[in-house]
Amino acid sequence: MDNILDRLDEKRNAARTGGGAARIEAQHRRGKLTARERLELLLDPHSFEEWDMFVEHRSHDFGIDRHRIPGDGVVTGYGTINGRLVFVFSQDFTVFGGSLSEAHAEKICKIMDQAMNVGAPVIGLNDSGGARIQDGVASLAGYAEVFERNVLASGVIPQISMIMGPCAGGAVYSPAMTDFIFMVQDTSYMFVTGPEVVRTVTHETVTQEELGGAQTHTARSGVADRAFANDVEALLELRRFIDFLPSSNRGEPRSWPTADPIDRTEPSLDTLIPENPNRPYDIKELILKVVDEGDFFEIQPDFARNIVVGFARIAGSTIGIVANQPMVLAGCLDIDSSRKAARFVRFCDCFNIPIVTFVDVPGFLPGTAQEYGGIIKHGAKLLFAFAEATVPKVTLITRKAYGGAYDVMSSKHLRGDVNFAWPSAEIAVMGPKGAVEIIFRADLGDTAKIEARAQEYREKFANPFVAASRGFIDDVIPPRDTSRRIARALHMLRGKKLTNPPKKHDNIPL
Repeated sequence: MDNILDRLDEKRNAARTGGGAARIEAQHRRGKLTARERLELLLDPHSFEEWDMFVEHRSHDFGIDRHRIPGDGVVTGYGTINGRLVFVFSQDFTVFGGSLSEAHAEKICKIMDQAMNVGAPVIGLNDSGGARIQDGVASLAGYAEVFERNVLASGVIPQISMIMGPCAGGAVYSPAMTDFIFMVQDTSYMFVTGPEVVRTVTHETVTQEELGGAQTHTARSGVADRAFANDVEALLELRRFIDFLPSSNRGEPRSWPTADPIDRTEPSLDTLIPENPNRPYDIKELILKVVDEGDFFEIQPDFARNIVVGFARIAGSTIGIVANQPMVLAGCLDIDSSRKAARFVRFCDCFNIPIVTFVDVPGFLPGTAQEYGGIIKHGAKLLFAFAEATVPKVTLITRKAYGGAYDVMSSKHLRGDVNFAWPSAEIAVMGPKGAVEIIFRADLGDTAKIEARAQEYREKFANPFVAASRGFIDDVIPPRDTSRRIARALHMLRGKKLTNPPKKHDNIPL
């Protein structure tokens, strides 16, 4: 028995060593942790249960059969984060560059299958050179098997990708189908074709960072949701993030104790809205003052900044927040903001997370770039997402809610459950100036007359009371009471049951 146990220890040590001391040192020189070091930071101490430590590749071509390392470039298993079960895979760049073989893919598929069976999130720590060339088509088949599980798991369990190194070619499509993608600045990148291929085909000269770095994907393409300074910050923030999510679509988000009283008021909100309706204010100030502990985990903070989305808690329970940002493009909806918010709303609806919407929207952004880019279809995505969502929906109009954008932003007409407005709310087809210039076109030369008409329009429509008189607004509330009223509305809605008509699936305007 001693010989067998000694042999077991040898095999385990070989697996834990990965590609060896030299390659581990090279990983550290790049500013990156190893696959196992990452898991130690991410998971609760001593909670990790590893699977398939002794799996090896089955390839024989190009001399690779002379190099067999237990684990085959990925560490898989399950553990806990703040006591909650999660399944994880962490690709090991020190072993064959973290490249994916048939055996490597089978390990990932195994933990994804089990995660769906038991109802627990899957977290992928990606650091891979892509498909293993020596495996040939078997590695491509392996990727497709992972893709299939990404699709089947979508809406069943949360899937999170943390890109911590290279992710190129077909490898990018697995993270793309997960719910959230996070990246690490300077050490991670994602692209379908690399700079060399781009240079050959299109004659463009571009660096890896410019083509697919964290800054590119968080601020320009919108592919990634957030970027962090280094591996340590990324993993600690991931621990924080997972606490906002439920384990599966069968459960509710976890509740946390809070020191903030449920009936608190915030007098400073009474002066948040400027006297001048054309002056901006920061919607994040409202969010931070309304949610528990001022704790808000924003999603895509650097992309489509005219809309703010993210997770917070009210009365200890997770909510999703969607809010127009008057500081950027006056809070107008455009192509990117519509896509960003629609995807977020659909995630919340998948996983039973109530949605709180803060509205200050003057309309959709005009212009040829928007129309040629398909703003009609993209704007419809957000409308569709809010309309189909069956989770509790609470809406607060702070200032402007004009035109079709009023309808889109979780209005009562899209099955909003509780719709509030501040006294400063303006709910109308359009702003006073634009409206009177259309209605009273004949008076355009008379400035005094137009101004009088605009004031008349402002008094009649630029307030919340006409909408309230029709029942489209449930109550006009003092700003200082916002947190208390939203908390009470969400508590009332905890038992909400609403279903959509039976169907195989919808056909959202993609």
